[in-house]
Amino acid sequence: MFKLPGHAHRQLIGYIGLVLPILLIMLALARDGVARWQSLDSISAYYYTGAVAAFIGMLVALALFLFTYQGYDNKFHWADRTASIIAAIAALGVAFFPTAAPEDVAPLSWWSPITGIIHYVSAVTLFAMFAVFALWLFRLTASGEPIPPDKRRRNKVYLLCGIVIVLSVVWALIAGLNGRSIFWPESIALVAFSISWLVKGYALRSIVETARSFSRRVGA
Repeated sequence: MFKLPGHAHRQLIGYIGLVLPILLIMLALARDGVARWQSLDSISAYYYTGAVAAFIGMLVALALFLFTYQGYDNKFHWADRTASIIAAIAALGVAFFPTAAPEDVAPLSWWSPITGIIHYVSAVTLFAMFAVFALWLFRLTASGEPIPPDKRRRNKVYLLCGIVIVLSVVWALIAGLNGRSIFWPESIALVAFSISWLVKGYALRSIVETARSFSRRVGA
């Protein structure tokens, strides 16, 4: 079975979430124009733009990496696997059960209110699992062992990211119920999710080591 080293796996999950909103905006602007982009009120609405391939493709890639995420080999391994599998299924639900078409777009012939309900339930579940990882799973430490200073610092980042995710989801729910755009709360939640996974995957350390290796090769 395809398997990545743990830190690389976490970094890829984080980078997908970080790149997704940026890539969707760039493609929608390039293919649909500024006016069309300004009419979009959620990340899910990009399903109905020229960025649809990126929207579905990156969600499927995220689901793949979440399905194959193994977590840590400890007593909480079951929780890592359960949360990642639920998140993977939710990501596929968001991708394959789109939200309702914007007002200026013809509805899909096969779309129904049930499709929309599955989409929203999947989206809320996905962000809820992101919060579970940041607020709980990433902050776990083996009982009885002292917490290293570096772990304490990273735990603060996870806690902050988890709080941002929860507040962003609440913001999105309130905005959605009042007919306002939820693009920014969704994007902020995605960035917080990405930061938590990148920190867990020691992305900064990997970037520094790669830069040092490259500079040595150039200087050789």
